[in-house]
Amino acid sequence: MHGFWGDCRGGEARWRGRSGFDFFSEFWGGPRGRGGHWRGRAGRVFEQGDLKYVVLQLLDEKPRHGYDVIKAIEERFGGAYAPSPGTVYPTLQMLEDLGYARATPEEGGKKIYEITPEGREHLASHRTTVDDIFERMARFVEGLFDAPATEVHQAFKEVGRATFSVGARHVRDTERMARIREVLLRAAREIDEIGK
Repeated sequence: MHGFWGDCRGGEARWRGRSGFDFFSEFWGGPRGRGGHWRGRAGRVFEQGDLKYVVLQLLDEKPRHGYDVIKAIEERFGGAYAPSPGTVYPTLQMLEDLGYARATPEEGGKKIYEITPEGREHLASHRTTVDDIFERMARFVEGLFDAPATEVHQAFKEVGRATFSVGARHVRDTERMARIREVLLRAAREIDEIGK
């Protein structure tokens, strides 16, 4: 349970975030930096190979630092999702290796990435795929603010509140902590069953 308390220290304010949906990312893999939010059976935000097209499209709009790419994707998701540096920077390196992007070093060791003519040609030849990815992203964000999703989000918050409140008061009570863990694991199994 240590990891849970480490994530939740400072509590609910962090879950709410500026969009009100940061708890989704907490629940499915953490807010940032832990490589592949919403991973596993919770579902991937991007299908295999999608991220390179998203990054390339963002570089086609304007040159960006790696951090700017992460923030731009987060903005497209309404603050509900941000890819980790561990996925974005290797993607930028791959695009550079393929000749689709170039990196220009700046002071302080930073690099700014821009699309190359080959990258624009590659993007144009996969325009249907790129448009489909961004359309799915837009639909995803729209769905977050529909009534069913907001109701689920509220239920997430209640689970987090109850778990943190009871667990914090009985952190040394191994029996109670084991019961909390079993309840959470049982809920996870039942939700997985719903998704099958």
